Amino acid sequence: MRKSEMKQKDDLGRQMDLFGRSGEELEGGTAGGTGEGSPARAELLSVLERQRTLTENLMERIVDYVNLKRAYERVKENGGSSGTDGMEVEELGTWLVKNIGVLQRALLTEQYKVEPVRMVEIPKPGGGMRVLGIPTVRDRMIQQSIQQELSIYYDPLFSESSYGFRPGRSAHQAILRAAEYVKEGGEWVVDIDLEKFFDKINHDRLMQRLSKGIGDKRLLRLIRAYLQAGMMHEGLVEQRTAGTPQGGPLSPLLSNIVLDELDKELERRGHRFCRYADDCNIFVRSRKAGERVMSTMIDFIEKKLKLKVNREKSGVRHCSDVKFLGYTIMPEGGIRASDKSIDRLRDKIREITRRNRGTRLEVVIRELNITIIGWANYYKLSNTWLSNFDTLDGWIRRKVRCYRLKQCGRRYTIFKFLRSLDTPVKPSWNAIMYSHGWWELSNKNTIRNAMNLGWFAQLGLQSLSLKFKVKPLTETAVVR
Repeated sequence: MRKSEMKQKDDLGRQMDLFGRSGEELEGGTAGGTGEGSPARAELLSVLERQRTLTENLMERIVDYVNLKRAYERVKENGGSSGTDGMEVEELGTWLVKNIGVLQRALLTEQYKVEPVRMVEIPKPGGGMRVLGIPTVRDRMIQQSIQQELSIYYDPLFSESSYGFRPGRSAHQAILRAAEYVKEGGEWVVDIDLEKFFDKINHDRLMQRLSKGIGDKRLLRLIRAYLQAGMMHEGLVEQRTAGTPQGGPLSPLLSNIVLDELDKELERRGHRFCRYADDCNIFVRSRKAGERVMSTMIDFIEKKLKLKVNREKSGVRHCSDVKFLGYTIMPEGGIRASDKSIDRLRDKIREITRRNRGTRLEVVIRELNITIIGWANYYKLSNTWLSNFDTLDGWIRRKVRCYRLKQCGRRYTIFKFLRSLDTPVKPSWNAIMYSHGWWELSNKNTIRNAMNLGWFAQLGLQSLSLKFKVKPLTETAVVR
């Protein structure tokens, strides 16, 4: 991209930042000083016109070889299953070598046909099913190439309090900012849950918003085609009139464009908030203030944005009762892994150490380590309630002991195993003969002394408490 174009985009971002409001609000003259003929309204119209001018031929940049190659590499890196046409990610590169010119011409002349997405259901952590729409690998690449170009224009305009699906931003940054707000006194949280957000996005409203800043009509028509692509389930294609199904590279950016209006409204009202995708928390100083904010924001979301708030899951709660991106922020700004996050970790450990798996212990340890390391990396911000991790470590070790003892099966085999660990004869037999079940046996002093921390170190089992530098409890403590 030419330096002059990049300079124009930088100027555009700086100008839009001055307003802190959505284009629709300022054009409509709905808030202080933005009525008919106001300088802010006139300047915004000028900014929007400049952006439309910059994007009049955006399709040419979207289908540019370098941009498409970048998009292909990203799709290849992300992997994933095939769409409705059956083409796998590995086949896309070969297909492109022969057909990239045809693809570019089809996109530029609007002859390209968007394929239906493949419906996939995955379980939600809190119960129920989440519906994903998996585009074909070709459509994933095209969506990615669109996303790469549009992000250049839209990302600089997004709120500083928006953290989801943005380059250089993360869930960890959102958590740290939330902890700052709580530490500053915002201990009451307006926790807003949008009901089936990705399924409820209004197509007409989104396209109207996009048309204010995108001048290339071909691109607008292509985006609408992606929004309206049918969803195939069990061989039948169902047409869609709303929503942008999760699963395509373009959906996260479109969701941020929709919810940027919410961000700008919250900023206009002076609220402290953090939003990650459709998960938005507003921090206030009292329950009464939170209830006022909740009432007005529900009204704005449902009447202005045409989205639905899940009133059962939304509410005004003390920060210590709120789960935000898997964490709970405590009074004074302490950060801990939420109870539900720990429960989900336990469920995963139970699945890995299921005693009827018939899998070698080395494989079980490897799977446990992958889970423990991944979990610890995400929850590395935790700085309070750290003793939970030592308790979890003890519980995981007990699950592994159970698994290893069950592998022995018979009492005499268990006895020989304990003797191989230099356990005296009498304590070994006493532990085996006077236990009722594997779980009870795994917590006997004799068993813990035999299968001790040194034994686990030889197996290479990772430790949560070591990763969080927790002072360990005594190994003789009873764990659940």
